[in-house]
Amino acid sequence: MVSKVALLTAGGFAPCLSSAIGGLIQRYTALAPDIEIIAYRYGYQGLLSGDYLTVTPEVRAHADVLHRFGGSPIGNSRVKLTNAKDLVKRGLVAEGVDPLKAAADRLTADGVDVLHTIGGDDTNTTAADLAAYLHENGYELTVVGLPKTIDNDVIPIRQSLGAWTAAEQGARFAQNIIGEHNSGSRMLIVHEVMGRHCGWLTAATARAYRSWLDTQEWVPGIGLSRDAWDVHGVYVPEAHLDLAAESDRLARVMDEIGSVNLFISEGAGLDTIVAELEESGEEVVRDPFGHVKIDKLNPGAWFAKKFAERLGAEKVMVQKSGYFSRAARANLADLELIRSMTELAVDCALRGEAGVIGHDEEQGDVLRAIEFSRIKGGKPFDIDEPWFVELLAGIGQPVTEKIAAH
Repeated sequence: MVSKVALLTAGGFAPCLSSAIGGLIQRYTALAPDIEIIAYRYGYQGLLSGDYLTVTPEVRAHADVLHRFGGSPIGNSRVKLTNAKDLVKRGLVAEGVDPLKAAADRLTADGVDVLHTIGGDDTNTTAADLAAYLHENGYELTVVGLPKTIDNDVIPIRQSLGAWTAAEQGARFAQNIIGEHNSGSRMLIVHEVMGRHCGWLTAATARAYRSWLDTQEWVPGIGLSRDAWDVHGVYVPEAHLDLAAESDRLARVMDEIGSVNLFISEGAGLDTIVAELEESGEEVVRDPFGHVKIDKLNPGAWFAKKFAERLGAEKVMVQKSGYFSRAARANLADLELIRSMTELAVDCALRGEAGVIGHDEEQGDVLRAIEFSRIKGGKPFDIDEPWFVELLAGIGQPVTEKIAAH
């Protein structure tokens, strides 16, 4: 019997968090209005510290408003419950305390029967660790996760929440940035898109941007040319980059058009950049999950420097769309996906079925509660996808070889 439910959002933002919270509240209110709902503030940080908001009748009555906003009204943080050293350092647990036990005891003390986690692979693998601990130690609590990541890289989930919106918003961002291509002669514009290990978002953003180009009228006689506004190179972590060959190709574009526009995944070339830094003795900063802090490395600037030298660029601009995109409100496609997933999440919770809600690519794309043990991050983007091959052909970029070990 479920009497109390807790929600939390964690990891980086995505254009689905606010709406997912609203959807869960609406579904519980429709099916089981007597169930108490609380929301831990700042993700697992709030869970460990006992910091939560209570969902009041007024909030329930206005839960639909949450669909109109991005961000997360209850806040996020990056906390790994198996990284005790980091949690002690941050004052979230005392020395010698098992964070998983601390979390389990807090949930018990708060009377929680169901915990909904809304996050990406790190959030849900942390939820998996917690769910396993609860099961192994006799805690009666069900954990049901929702997959949030603009990278769309959760195994084995076909489509994560917020990714479609992030691509659409990244394309909108690019419309203004690429408008700068005539702000100087021989202009190089690098649009850096989020995606640590997976190039899906970079590719989908480029596709969405070029779809926008298809809807526009052009006046080449006065310099308003589609060629100048187009994407000239798309680089993702899953594909080898022949810097010399691409530089030769792009130099011809620069000579002909007078500018070059590149869409680059922040994870493209990351291993090379890290190796260069470590070889020079510089510190590579990492987060609690052991991931390199990409914002400290500036991959876009690295690529810009490499290409600018080879293209004879006279002016260079590097712009990042990630923070513009990830806190946007969900678009219609994501709202429908959120609706279907939150409804199933509540249904599963009420019958005590744990897992992460998603279309299971390994079981015929059926929407179901996927076992936590099967949830992993780092799903690579398939650069052989027909739409991506068509995209590269459309911009004159050769299809590159896959990085086999990715």
